[in-house]
Amino acid sequence: MDLLLPTRSDLWFLPLGGTGEIGMNLNLYGHDGQWLMVDCGLSFNEPIDENSARTHELVCADPEFIAQQRHRLAGIVITHAHEDHVGALPFLWRRFQVPVYTTPFTAEILRRKLAQVGLLGEVEIHELPLASRFKVGVFDLQWITLTHSIPEPSGLMIETSAGNVFHTGDWKIDHSPVLGERFSPAILTTLRKRDVKAMVCDSTNALRVGHSVSEFDCYKALLEVIKDESGRVVVGCFSSNIARLASLARVAKETGRYLALLGRSLQNMVSAARASGYWPDDLPVVDPSHLGYLPPNEVLAVATGSQGEPRAMLNRLARDDCFDLSLDKGDLVLFSAMIIPGNELAIERLVKSFKAQGVRTLQKHETELPIHVSGHPCQDELAAMYDWVRPQVAIPTHGEPEHMAANARIAKDAHVPRQLTGLNGDLFTIAPEVGVRKQATKAKRIALAR
Repeated sequence: MDLLLPTRSDLWFLPLGGTGEIGMNLNLYGHDGQWLMVDCGLSFNEPIDENSARTHELVCADPEFIAQQRHRLAGIVITHAHEDHVGALPFLWRRFQVPVYTTPFTAEILRRKLAQVGLLGEVEIHELPLASRFKVGVFDLQWITLTHSIPEPSGLMIETSAGNVFHTGDWKIDHSPVLGERFSPAILTTLRKRDVKAMVCDSTNALRVGHSVSEFDCYKALLEVIKDESGRVVVGCFSSNIARLASLARVAKETGRYLALLGRSLQNMVSAARASGYWPDDLPVVDPSHLGYLPPNEVLAVATGSQGEPRAMLNRLARDDCFDLSLDKGDLVLFSAMIIPGNELAIERLVKSFKAQGVRTLQKHETELPIHVSGHPCQDELAAMYDWVRPQVAIPTHGEPEHMAANARIAKDAHVPRQLTGLNGDLFTIAPEVGVRKQATKAKRIALAR
């Protein structure tokens, strides 16, 4: 493996995961003999190989490149608490053994994950409030607070003697979030005065025209669907979407139902939100064991497994193998989640299993109501971000090649002078020269044991 060593005049971006794919984010920035890791995430149910129907349950980017020179790794920064940004850290930290820097809510989630693998007392976690400025090695950093589908999503302003980069992380423009502060462009317009050489930007929804839908509109849609139901309602959604869970708790309160959480990841996430002050005190959650004693019209359950995961609670409900709840003919299972590419067949099988029992299902594409909304920016939002920040170079990431190509076109139309696209393992040189060195290191992935 080639040794890539940045000098004082160099500013590099080297993605090992998350560029050319959605999920499994692991990014490196290089300057003055040091590396900074931004995010350390995982992916789920990846095929073992191109010709196999079998999958690895958990997969992450292979960290060999940076693990072999961990003495040059200044620290790890986690932008938010989604699994594709933080989930691999408990599995990989022993290979790095450096401090971790993140915001309070993400720190709470991380501590719980570390406790599960016996690392809670070993990892040095620096818990930094929103908008903090801090230093990690040769990198001067600042949180840039944004909006997304989880508390405390933060972009990262990275300043070095060779130049500055704005790493957006995951974001959208939400003027009516259910939790947290509404989106404000004020801080972003100040970045243009800080000579941003490059903006490394989320591309997930770059193929979608217009503007993403607010989380508050999703709450209203869920209320509209559920308020007239006479049977049990089960909602499948991502456990990390605290705003969606709070919306469902409010829907339960307004429709005379009791909210229960089916699945440990959901229960853990709400517990972390309570501990961090993000769960409203007026929204109760009942123990799942109470569901069997309630009349059908008072049951609202949220279950894991919206992507058809075989061991998650939705599949157990479909097999009538859930200890706390059984569904009857006419009950409704509502999918308040996107279909992640590659999971189509698993979700289709799950839906067929429910329908075979007479249980109704509702997916996003079957209604005009926004029963799920994305946490990522569409084309108008990307154009606005480029106009606010005005970087010299656009580096699309967090997307498949077609998403990143669309992001690059938006940047060009927004008068960003240069656009660089590439894949995991490519070295993006931001200073002193701008360019891409293809396959500077071999980007691989590894399976994780649970």
